[in-house]
Amino acid sequence: MKALDIIRSEHRSLAAVMHTLQALMRGAREGRLAPDYALLRLIVDYLESFHQRFHHPKEDEYLFKALHARTRDAEWTLVELEREHVEGDGHLVGLREAIDGAQSGALGLDELAARVEQYADFHWRHMRIEEDVIMPLAERALNTKDWSRIDAAFADHDDPLFGKARREEYRQLLALIAEHAPPPLGAGES
Repeated sequence: MKALDIIRSEHRSLAAVMHTLQALMRGAREGRLAPDYALLRLIVDYLESFHQRFHHPKEDEYLFKALHARTRDAEWTLVELEREHVEGDGHLVGLREAIDGAQSGALGLDELAARVEQYADFHWRHMRIEEDVIMPLAERALNTKDWSRIDAAFADHDDPLFGKARREEYRQLLALIAEHAPPPLGAGES
């Protein structure tokens, strides 16, 4: 069940990024921080490049697929989570458009902040269901052969922000996360 540890770790990475995104927007709305549109785009790039292209597809293809094959418990929940994985792409397109709109002045900072909060709420709820419903179900329903396949699939990629082979373009984001994410993820305000 190493895959579940990896998923939880990746969820913590996403949580740190989401806390940072929310802190940046709160600071901008309150006038404590200048909106950093390049950094906001970098955050969206991370969400697209890792969570939408690697994390979610692997959950769908390996963990969720194995659960569909082994049990009918939480079937509707699995289908809903798979739908949300697809829906996440649209949320990110909308978030990127909102960032561009706010930078150009076509969209107010309050509207951008509202879209960030909608996106964050979507992901907090999504991760909570995966961790509170799906992971315990997987621990009960899947067998050793299932776990061997799932573990192998999740072990073959590395998070570009928090993994061992951190990509250079994410170093700025990592430093900001450490500065703005609330404890225990960073040194920012709670």
